[in-house]
Amino acid sequence: MVRPSMLLALGAVAAAAVACAPANDTSAPVAAPTTATACTKDQLKLVKAGRLTIGTDKPAFAPWFKDDDPSNGQGFESAVAFAVAGEMGFDRNEVDWSTVKFDSAFAPGAKQFDFDVNQVSITPERSKVVAFSSGYYTVKQAVVALKGSKAAEAKDLAALKDVKIGVQVGTTSLNAVKKVIQPATDPNVYNEQIDAVNALKNKQVDALVVDLPTAFYVTAAQIDDSAIVGQFGSTGDTPEEFGLVMQKGSPLKSCVDKAVETLKSRGDLAKIEQEWLGSAAGAPELK
Repeated sequence: MVRPSMLLALGAVAAAAVACAPANDTSAPVAAPTTATACTKDQLKLVKAGRLTIGTDKPAFAPWFKDDDPSNGQGFESAVAFAVAGEMGFDRNEVDWSTVKFDSAFAPGAKQFDFDVNQVSITPERSKVVAFSSGYYTVKQAVVALKGSKAAEAKDLAALKDVKIGVQVGTTSLNAVKKVIQPATDPNVYNEQIDAVNALKNKQVDALVVDLPTAFYVTAAQIDDSAIVGQFGSTGDTPEEFGLVMQKGSPLKSCVDKAVETLKSRGDLAKIEQEWLGSAAGAPELK
């Protein structure tokens, strides 16, 4: 135990030393490492030292990935992952990919990845058991129609006002239809997404409005001869965002957040989105 009198004496000596030290005295106390220093590659606490391990599901679907190969840098989420890795100081040959089932990524427990990228929406419930990065993608709405139909030819939102639209109840898509498209007739509202899908198949509606990730799935796997007419942003609602998933309490979170925010402010994420989720992917912007 240190006596109180000794503490007072030590305090006096320290104060005197500080008062007498010249402004450029290199022996003065050194400041704690900055966030920038803490985010240098050799300071990061990683699953494998010196290497960044990224998780995603298999198969990895387009346009999020290409050719079922996350490591090729092709596809929106592969490009985002490598952009974040690069911002954190990792070369592509220093990145390892790990197969992680979708539900396992945001389940409680230890993780065998540094972060996971797999169209995982940030929600309060999931945030209780895992850590999310800042959002790297704000989910947009999309219009799906049968090829060759009048609705499929729409080039802007105004052309959809006279279209009979199907949408699932209680979704951001329903709000977007009412607030953004504002159709002349009320949309047909269905309890389940599959009911809305079947309504378009059976031509009970002219078009379907779902979020863009769902639209890619609908046109690829659920409705033959269907196409994405275009995409548009919602207004007035809290946006749904995808986040990179990390273990709860991960020391990497601040560094991953910094990388995402830098890419966002520099416009890099917008460019990646336009390349892989825009017109080239068959989802032009509707205005």
